[in-house]
Amino acid sequence: MQWTQNYSALGGSIGLTALVVSLPIFYLLWALAVKRMKGHIAGVTTLIFTNIIVILVYKMPLGVALSASALGILNGLFPIAWIIVTAVFLYNLTVEAGQFDIIKSSIASLSNDRRLQALLIAFSFGAFLEGAAGFGTPVAITGAILIGLGFEPLYAAGLCLIANTAPVAFGGIGAPIIAAGAVTGVNADIISAAVGRQLPFLSVFIPLYLIILMAGWKGAKEVLPAIAVSGFTFAIAQWWSSNYLGPMLPDIISSLISLIATAALLKVWKPKNIWRFANEKSEKIEQYKKYSGGQILKAWSPFLVLTVMVGIWGTTSFKNFVTKQLQWFVNIPHWPGLDGLVIKTTPIVTKPAVYAAYYKWDFFAAAGTAILISSIITMLILGVSPARGAKVARATLKTLIFPTITVSSVLGFAYIANYSGLSYTLGILFAGTGHLFPFFAPVLGWLGVFLTGSDTSANALFGQLQNVTAQQVGVNPVLTIASNSSGGVVGKMISPQSIAVATAATGLVGKESDLFRFTFKHSIFLLLLICLMTYLQAYVVPGMIPVIH
Repeated sequence: MQWTQNYSALGGSIGLTALVVSLPIFYLLWALAVKRMKGHIAGVTTLIFTNIIVILVYKMPLGVALSASALGILNGLFPIAWIIVTAVFLYNLTVEAGQFDIIKSSIASLSNDRRLQALLIAFSFGAFLEGAAGFGTPVAITGAILIGLGFEPLYAAGLCLIANTAPVAFGGIGAPIIAAGAVTGVNADIISAAVGRQLPFLSVFIPLYLIILMAGWKGAKEVLPAIAVSGFTFAIAQWWSSNYLGPMLPDIISSLISLIATAALLKVWKPKNIWRFANEKSEKIEQYKKYSGGQILKAWSPFLVLTVMVGIWGTTSFKNFVTKQLQWFVNIPHWPGLDGLVIKTTPIVTKPAVYAAYYKWDFFAAAGTAILISSIITMLILGVSPARGAKVARATLKTLIFPTITVSSVLGFAYIANYSGLSYTLGILFAGTGHLFPFFAPVLGWLGVFLTGSDTSANALFGQLQNVTAQQVGVNPVLTIASNSSGGVVGKMISPQSIAVATAATGLVGKESDLFRFTFKHSIFLLLLICLMTYLQAYVVPGMIPVIH
């Protein structure tokens, strides 16, 4: 029996209905920010609460609600969690093989100037880790490295959180963009291109902002050549790769190019003064173990292999070969208990439309599989035995059980929000802001990342809402979907989960509120810049953003 969505179910009022059905979002905010509930518990209880709300308010059939939740959870497990698990596994292999110390030394030995170390490690290398693994890994690792170099722990954690804004939208091998495409039905490559025409402006600005924060404008002027090279090479590579290669490689490519270009600059240029923190002794100069070019190449080889493999997997010809010729996938064209049972009646459709529901398990063509194969090749290159590899895999899975539950439950929430009509109710309400909606669109992404700690989860939460609302107000929906991801990047630095990771990695457990206060004002300032940029792209330079063909 079919069920029809009703967006003003409570007394015919969009406002009242929106207020009630948004209670799960307020609950999630309370659970994470006030109650400080663990992410997986907050996610699961929010999903349960949402099911109860949509059944009571919208009169959604219980079986349909549970089926929609299950489909979301499954999409959370694959392909999203599959990317996270395999990426962290690859990183853990480099640590197990003892190669990460060489990677760390190869970066840190380039300069003893704290400003340049922040650019190399917090910005460029942090972006690389965001692209390769994501999920808190960049802040944890770069924060620990900076402390090892002599940075004060709270400062190191704060700088790394702020530096991590530029790559977050493409973090974890494109997982946030892939998630946005999954919940909106918009091709992920189009969303990638749109984000690639927003974030590069931020990517140029962040290195300068970071160094001014550290050393003031006077200190920043002394290293402007390095700031310019670091930011502009990153931004140009980010634009090119996101527009021409899709969402999986921008962080990997832009961070490596930025890292290499900045390192090359330091071979021929040095700042006039070596800048240190006020509490440091000027005569204390670190010594790093020297490694040969072969040793450094071997240490970096896992990520070079990853870049090649993900690049191959991202091509249309490879995908067509696997799915159309080999047909290596499992397809469920009609998801049981959901497909064809929900009728959409939104103002953006000319007549009631059946809401399809399906699941396609691209077990070989998925990005996570490319990373897994990269990991197996890495084991051969680094001499990691199958037994040691299995040990690392078990440890990785154990570490990521709860984060996987968090992501899956949030995807479950996203799907039930879409199939119940919750996203449409909020979208119609937000459409009331009319002309101003593009300015506020990034705030939704910022709020989503603050709530969930993940740009992937934020896109799953609000991607369809952005899509619906943009069509309501007559704005290119690709712009607002992309701005959800772009706005989300500056929510990462204040997310309770990100702060928890940063404090745990830098020995600051118990000082979460101090770190929150350190980053909050920077988050708000950068968010306002993105809001203004989105508004300008909506009405002043709309041709910058691609459209759905």
